[in-house]
Amino acid sequence: MATHAGHEPRPLRVFFIPFFATGHMIPMVDIARLFAARGVDATVLVTPSNAALISRTIDDAAASGLPIRTLLYPFPSAEVGLPPGAENIASVPLADAPKVDAASLLTAGDHDRLLRLHHPDAVVSDTHFAWTTSIARDLRIPRITFHAIGLFPVCVLGSLIRNLPHLSVTDDVHPFIVPDLPHPVQMFRPELPDFLRSENTAIAQAMSALNEAEAGSLGVVVNSFAEIESAYADCYYKFDNMRTWFVGPVALADGGEKASRGAAADAKAVANRELCMRWLDKQRERSVVYACFGSWCHFSAAQLRELALGLEAAGHPFLWVVRDDGEEWMPEGFEEKLGEKGLVVRGWAPQVAVLGHDAVGGFVTHCGWNSVLEGVSSGLPMVTWPLSTEQFINEKLVVEVLGTAVRAWEGFRSTEEGEKEVVKAGDVAAAVEKVMGGGEEGEKRRVTAREFGEKAKAAVKVGGSSYEGLSRLIGEIRDWPKKINGCDAATA
Repeated sequence: MATHAGHEPRPLRVFFIPFFATGHMIPMVDIARLFAARGVDATVLVTPSNAALISRTIDDAAASGLPIRTLLYPFPSAEVGLPPGAENIASVPLADAPKVDAASLLTAGDHDRLLRLHHPDAVVSDTHFAWTTSIARDLRIPRITFHAIGLFPVCVLGSLIRNLPHLSVTDDVHPFIVPDLPHPVQMFRPELPDFLRSENTAIAQAMSALNEAEAGSLGVVVNSFAEIESAYADCYYKFDNMRTWFVGPVALADGGEKASRGAAADAKAVANRELCMRWLDKQRERSVVYACFGSWCHFSAAQLRELALGLEAAGHPFLWVVRDDGEEWMPEGFEEKLGEKGLVVRGWAPQVAVLGHDAVGGFVTHCGWNSVLEGVSSGLPMVTWPLSTEQFINEKLVVEVLGTAVRAWEGFRSTEEGEKEVVKAGDVAAAVEKVMGGGEEGEKRRVTAREFGEKAKAAVKVGGSSYEGLSRLIGEIRDWPKKINGCDAATA
């Protein structure tokens, strides 16, 4: 490694390249901040509109003395038919999400240019950006892959792709077993991600390219912790020969700025943050149900109405975060009738801070990986309501493996928008009661959830499993030049 005058080694320089989705961007930035807290010079490559989503987090970290910054590159909106500023899956209509994927393929040139210009010591890039493996190889630096999901869903998806067990059933009502896993996992065909339900060969080819690029990387950095997924690290290595480093839950290691995590630096975000925390401060300990379905969920108006009525009928104070895109679904006079018994927040809410508040006793979630992990980290029991992608798989971790959650209902469920059935208010209320009350079984679930929450907090502390995982990864990056030079000498 290069040295400054006086033979002091210069700090490692690592570039981080997140995908254009809020659920990918926030944990990647958190990981960059963890690197910076260890003295690594961290640079996040990001497009202009996405930079606004992380600017507060980056600016606060830099102001505290951490060596972290952003480096901008253009987003090809016009080339894919998106309006200026539409640079994130969460900011476009559901029908336009494929355009964001198409745009990502057009960013390879900018990634290549910036990596060659600045020549960092390593690059941590989202799995979507397969080309960074070959760029890193040319630059003789390691590429570390980042998935926005944990190793449990990675291994389940790997088994589904490798073994195709869903082809063994002929209908949507009979389950099948996913083989090659440390725990028994049973699924139904409608719960599968779109790409496994489709015969689209282009999707299969794209997945193959991503897997090939990942195989050429140093390994995978994981936003999770060994105490819930170590068996799946072993499984991943056994079947894919992939090395992994647990560094999470990264939401717990953000220097105390939980209330600003993931917020744009605007007045509405500040107002929402203050609104949520002020309301929670008035509530009794462990009395509140928090309901949030991520930045990309889409419910029908009928489902939103049933959800509203179900939360009300459950009889517990609730804080519910909804998309800020119209209120035609809201039952007439709903909020006025609630008064202080419920709070509906439009747009963004400080989820990590809310989940960590003493007033919150349960979490209704769509089972995006970040939300699942944040719920586990907060020691809360959950009501699971998966909607799309790998969310039905994530649900199985907390319901069947960890035992900290219950399903919103046991009826027909699907990742396909057109197949979804409306979950009635009574079912919503019954599920909420299982996590907030539920007798002896409910108390057992709450105790188990608290235990996993303590394990999560211990993992990121000095000497914890994830703290040491990050230490090992940084050490490997630091030793990379010696490894490469040793290989060159051996083949000379």
